[in-house]
Amino acid sequence: THSVVVFVSLHSGKVLVLPGEYSHWQNMRAIVEELVDRNHNVTVLVHTASPTVKRSQQERFEYMVFKVNMEQEDAQHLWQSFIAAWMSYDSTMFQKVSLYWNVLSGFMIYVKEVCYGILNEQLITLLKESHYDVIFYDPMMPCSDLLAETLGVPHVVSLRLTLAYYYERMCGQMPAPPSYVPAVASQAHLTDHMDFTERLENMLLYIAHTAIFRLQSMFMFDRHYTKIMGRPTTLCDTVGKADIWLIRSYWDFEYPRPFLPNFKFVGGLHCKPAKPLPKAMEEFVQSSGVDGIVVFSLGSMVKNLTKERANTIASALGQIPQKVLWRYSGEKPDTLTPNTRMYDWIPQNDLLGKERILYIYIYIYIYIYIYIYIYIYIYIYI
Repeated sequence: THSVVVFVSLHSGKVLVLPGEYSHWQNMRAIVEELVDRNHNVTVLVHTASPTVKRSQQERFEYMVFKVNMEQEDAQHLWQSFIAAWMSYDSTMFQKVSLYWNVLSGFMIYVKEVCYGILNEQLITLLKESHYDVIFYDPMMPCSDLLAETLGVPHVVSLRLTLAYYYERMCGQMPAPPSYVPAVASQAHLTDHMDFTERLENMLLYIAHTAIFRLQSMFMFDRHYTKIMGRPTTLCDTVGKADIWLIRSYWDFEYPRPFLPNFKFVGGLHCKPAKPLPKAMEEFVQSSGVDGIVVFSLGSMVKNLTKERANTIASALGQIPQKVLWRYSGEKPDTLTPNTRMYDWIPQNDLLGKERILYIYIYIYIYIYIYIYIYIYIYIYI
């Protein structure tokens, strides 16, 4: 008999992670934990004002914290203020503009402070001496792409989508023909089968979103990047150098269109086998009988609603036969019915594993980015 001995060379890499906030971090965290499971050394770079990354917890990876001239409470208040301003439907146009002006002025300061902090000379020197093999970042972290460019290491982008696929098209060179690829989250009635009028509408949406993004990039980022790099540099110059784009969705949810080889769909990486529910919640779920349950959530960013809007939602939920688990930490609505229970937090992964679940609704506030870019334009020119 003959024996064959195979020697396998394993390389443990050093990964620098720049997380986004709220659900963005939850998705990235699943990848971070898998990297740790595979014996890679992972460092999560986070600023002192991060409202969601709990760096005080004991983790299997390392946190590296850089200081910004902003308090955590101020950053959290900034995000909540923007949501509140965006949802102020009853305000006059002047009041809305005033609200957005104040909030976006705060965002300008936030972006500026994070960029200055992340590109601090001492931090850059420390990161260069650490010799990272790759940077994994969310564009929600300001100047994360510029840090990757400064360090000169390969980088991987974690992204769900941008309006009209601007980043993907203009920076990542991904094809998105407007003739059959609807502008993302703009008009729900547009599909990959459009008549002439719908194609015209879709083209106008692409033009509008592209113009807004170009203005935002030109006046908010490109000038800053050029100043830091000492040579003409644009946002797409740096983001476009990403080696891999990880798209936090399923191909099944997308309309058919061409993709480049470095665009990978990674939806559901954070999903895990369901665990038992807390006793009281389990009893409520089981009491639903054959009607089943509905899980209602407005995402991780929305903590509160106006009393009128909360009452409207509660009243509507009370008209369905299912038992409803509503993730909401605001004041209890007056119209809340016995079939609905409110929770500050719900084990969404475990609830999705229940056979009785009929529907889960999570409304993503992607339209807020439209307003960000519009009012950045106003901010610059006034």
